[in-house]
Amino acid sequence: MAVNRLLPDEAVPDLEAYLAGDGGAGLTNALDRAPEDVIEEVAAAGLRGRGGAGFPTATKWRGVLETAAESDSPVYLVANAAEGEPGTYKDRTLIEADPYAFLEGVMIAMYATGARQAFVGIKEKFTRPVERLGTALTEMREAGWRGADRIEIHLGPDEYLFGEEKAMLEVIEGKLPLPRILPPYQTGLFATTTTPNPTVVNNVESYVHVARILAHGADWFRETGTDDSPGSMLFTVVGDVANPGVYELPLGTPLRTLLVDIAGASDVKAVYSGTSNTVITPDQLDTPLTFDDMSEAGTGLGSGGFVVYDSRHCIVKVLLTLSNFLAVESCGQCNACKLGTGEITDLLAKVDRGEGTQTDLEEILKRTHTVTDQNRCYLPVGEQIMVGSTVERFVDEFVAHAGTPCPSDRDVPTPLIDDIDEDTGEVTYHPRYHLKQADWSYADEEPADERLSAITTPRETP
Repeated sequence: MAVNRLLPDEAVPDLEAYLAGDGGAGLTNALDRAPEDVIEEVAAAGLRGRGGAGFPTATKWRGVLETAAESDSPVYLVANAAEGEPGTYKDRTLIEADPYAFLEGVMIAMYATGARQAFVGIKEKFTRPVERLGTALTEMREAGWRGADRIEIHLGPDEYLFGEEKAMLEVIEGKLPLPRILPPYQTGLFATTTTPNPTVVNNVESYVHVARILAHGADWFRETGTDDSPGSMLFTVVGDVANPGVYELPLGTPLRTLLVDIAGASDVKAVYSGTSNTVITPDQLDTPLTFDDMSEAGTGLGSGGFVVYDSRHCIVKVLLTLSNFLAVESCGQCNACKLGTGEITDLLAKVDRGEGTQTDLEEILKRTHTVTDQNRCYLPVGEQIMVGSTVERFVDEFVAHAGTPCPSDRDVPTPLIDDIDEDTGEVTYHPRYHLKQADWSYADEEPADERLSAITTPRETP
């Protein structure tokens, strides 16, 4: 069932090895065509973004080009490598294994869209991926790869919202990771009142697929997957499984195959695809892993990261941990979001302590209806559907927990992955996240205002 279309059997050590394995064929083929023909090939392949929404990649590119043409402004391009969603580790795995394919995909996209410059937004704390990227980009620049000299690696903060595309543009411009109102295809990098500079934003896996599609063709890409969700996808599985890790599978593979047969989950109580989708329960395990099938099942594919919890866990404590993550990471620009996620988390903590009442449970659900008021990004929507669906699916457990101390003594760490050891399968989570506070500071560090103001300084427009 597993395939190797993205992940090589062994990490590609250098550019020479990449070229020996037919690397560069995608860019060569792209440069032999008109830019619109390159976009048409991506459209024919049916590539859908692998960052979470599953939006058709070619449609996104064309929308940016239409805005640029209407406003007579340049196009910019961003590769989102921030990867801050709980339970996800695929982009770092891809970059460490083959940064050359990723950068080749970025160069193809730059050519197809006529982008003036490209930025790779990645967290500074991702030391190994950053090092691999820097080495690969230097090699490709020295070898004269077209567009390599116009790619910049931009290091960002360890905040969840750095991975939100509008907030990432802010960070690249030297500001804090606070989401804008308008999307990148309307207001892009270094925009002014007269030049919106529409910007393409795709994630790491999407760009690697672009390189493969241009190397092998749309028909080859569609040999794997389904008609509506063609190709393969990388999936991360952690939690209560025997074999945690990153796996590449054809889209359309049943969720049960990934979680049970491959990752070795033997007791599934609840599964979370990040913090932006509804909870997944055992009755949904036969759902095919496609964008549309997961949506029809009432949940989402997200960025392909799954956190599995077995029956030894208290669902209240699990939801408290995930809700607290969103409450902490909310930026505070939207009061309904910052206050609402915080209030929901406080109420869940009250229930977890055994002090909750039926009224508290009702108040939690009531807050989910207002937490999204005037939201700038998807974070409060994730809180709404994650909390609402969990309470609904496990209502009996929540009611039984009201006024009763938690029956489980199992620890529930925030599933932000720092590392997955390929040899042992050991998963390391963010070791200090329990110290992070709602103002983005850590309890044992300096005040947030001082820390955040030092993230970066404003940069000049290229």
